[in-house]
Amino acid sequence: MRTVLGRLLAISLTSAAFLAPAPPSKKPITINDVVTQPFHRPLEPIWSPDGRSFAYIEEGKVTRYDVEERRSKVWFETAPLEKAAKSPVQSKNFNWQNRRVSSDSYQWFPNNKDLLASVKGDLFVVHPDGKYDQITATDIDEEDPKLSPDGKQVLYRTGSDLYVIDLATKQVHRLTHDGTPTLLNGELDWVYPEELDLGTATWWSPDSKQIAYMQFDISHEFVYPQADLLGERALSEPERYPQSGTPNAQVRIGVISAQGGNTKWMRLAETSNTLLARIAWLPDSSAIAVERFSRVQDKLDLLLCDPSSGAVHTVIHEQSKTWINVADNLRLLNSRREFLWTSERSGFRHIYRYSVNGELLGQLTKGDWEVLTLAGVNETKQQIYYTSNQSSPLESRLYSVSFNGGEPLELTKEAGVHFIHLNPTGTYYLDSFSNLKRPGETVLRSTAGEQIASLRAPDLKPLEEYDILPGEIVELKAPDGTILYARLIKPAGFQSGTKYPAVVSVYGGPGVQVVHNMWYGLDLDQVLAHRGYVVWQLDNRGSSGRGHSFEEPIYRELGKQEVADQRLGVEHLIGMGFVDPNRIGITGWSYGGYMTIRCLLFAPDIFEVGVAGAPVTDWHNYDTIYTERYMGLPDQNKKAYEASSNVQNAARLQGKLLIMHNFEDDNVLFQNTMQMVNALERANKQYFLQLYPLKSHGVGGQLRKPLYEAMVDFFDNNLGNRHQTAAVNRGTSP
Repeated sequence: MRTVLGRLLAISLTSAAFLAPAPPSKKPITINDVVTQPFHRPLEPIWSPDGRSFAYIEEGKVTRYDVEERRSKVWFETAPLEKAAKSPVQSKNFNWQNRRVSSDSYQWFPNNKDLLASVKGDLFVVHPDGKYDQITATDIDEEDPKLSPDGKQVLYRTGSDLYVIDLATKQVHRLTHDGTPTLLNGELDWVYPEELDLGTATWWSPDSKQIAYMQFDISHEFVYPQADLLGERALSEPERYPQSGTPNAQVRIGVISAQGGNTKWMRLAETSNTLLARIAWLPDSSAIAVERFSRVQDKLDLLLCDPSSGAVHTVIHEQSKTWINVADNLRLLNSRREFLWTSERSGFRHIYRYSVNGELLGQLTKGDWEVLTLAGVNETKQQIYYTSNQSSPLESRLYSVSFNGGEPLELTKEAGVHFIHLNPTGTYYLDSFSNLKRPGETVLRSTAGEQIASLRAPDLKPLEEYDILPGEIVELKAPDGTILYARLIKPAGFQSGTKYPAVVSVYGGPGVQVVHNMWYGLDLDQVLAHRGYVVWQLDNRGSSGRGHSFEEPIYRELGKQEVADQRLGVEHLIGMGFVDPNRIGITGWSYGGYMTIRCLLFAPDIFEVGVAGAPVTDWHNYDTIYTERYMGLPDQNKKAYEASSNVQNAARLQGKLLIMHNFEDDNVLFQNTMQMVNALERANKQYFLQLYPLKSHGVGGQLRKPLYEAMVDFFDNNLGNRHQTAAVNRGTSP
């Protein structure tokens, strides 16, 4: 009941509103805002061996933080080292090294004081006062340098051979002599880091006396004829790229003395039909642990190899009716002859404790949720730290559990996604976290529960300056009862009763989850929402993070279950009452590009327009390890390869399709796009094509803005959403 007092209060407030200055309106998000926003490098600590301090790199400076003193100081700037380094001579041949290959630029010495720095191919030792000694000054690149555990030597690779330099004498010992462009010592091929997430091919023994390394014979890998067409003359740039069904590299594991000599090869038998995914020395240097998959990754063996004799014996054998996911699932313990192992044998990844003889000592975690990472161990307190989605399939938090199992203890209380960097002793960790309502923050905490410092506060400036439209999590149920999760952004100025066009953002492939309770910030989704589109993103079955049974429906028939779930999601979205069912577009990159075309071909009644970036169009064209994991070998699954091919189904296209691709994409080869457009032309189907000249899978740098403009233009022109202006929003309000 509204009283006189209420009316007077309303009048008073109205008068005050006229008298007070109006709050400044927040800006809509444009393409220019997205591509020009400052990039903040994630704060990734390089922990000292004793876990009491860490270094991190920020804006050309290396900063050291002392945990006990709770203070940081700039240790040194990288510019003087860059100036002192002698830049390597550039090869005439383009190096198709995979982007996932890791090379530690900074490594602590065991004295917890000095730092080994690798800058522009040369090596430096930086002391606590910031002064440095230059170890190498050569015009060749000392690649993948590794400091020995005793801090006296550095292993590195030049060309395809291995070398060790003594830091006291600066004397160099060449360890291998048979490296060639196709015989790689301590060097990975292209596909191993891409699909096994293996970043290096060399490992020091803990006693600093020996080195284990992988040797790749890539002479039988398929050579894809990449070509640079930008110069006056076309330049051949061949790339070794094993496509499904073709030979993989022959891989051996050898052990060599740090002083040189003959290599002792581990007796792993013939490896053309196996994959060596992980390697680690036992803490006492007595053996090497090797994880070996079958070629199609339905079998996994944990092996122990004798470095002196090469003898091999099996510790664990696992087998699946579908496939086994690759993971960093092994943690060897220093204080006892045991190890931690994660496995999906129960249907969800969990932690198990074993003796080095292969005796199962206990399952430490259990439940219908996933252990996501083994973050670290405190052996003194017999505590294991891991991240999991126990709280929600959309989140990742840090937990601890004892060596004997029991109820896990949650250490991170904030809702959302937490990225954890635990120190070597399991006593402190950096936690970078966010959720849909809160921008990211990085804090330093102890595993005892104390928050020590806020190292990077949430950046609230975008929230204050821009109208960042909220994302909502939508839960829907498939006919069989399976829960699916989606993220929804309603358009700016949303009005109930209005029908809006929608754009579906899709990935859809295995090994990836895109819907999280995390901060997404300024991105293309926000641009589309500010231009009047509903934005929708759903994790279909086949995505990760929900257990193996959620992934398995895609086995040996890629593109079927994924499309069915995306259709189900859009039908649910239409049922919410504010989406025009005749104006729905879809876009995605890589597997998302495959899915974009797939949805246009097999759900034409749902999807009118698609923008496909770097799409796989036929699984014969993609690499061995990824494709065969899910599809098997082509000659053993011919009908499924044909059914999953978008090329073979090109005649089904009814909607509008724009394909975008780098001509020298090293991952999803341009052959995919060429085959697709050829099939469309033969079927008398119209398409649109936009090419880019980069030698990478993604389009970045200065080309990202025109790419986004072309995408938005295509949706505006074909979904009839030319609101307020027909021009593409290139930095001004729509």
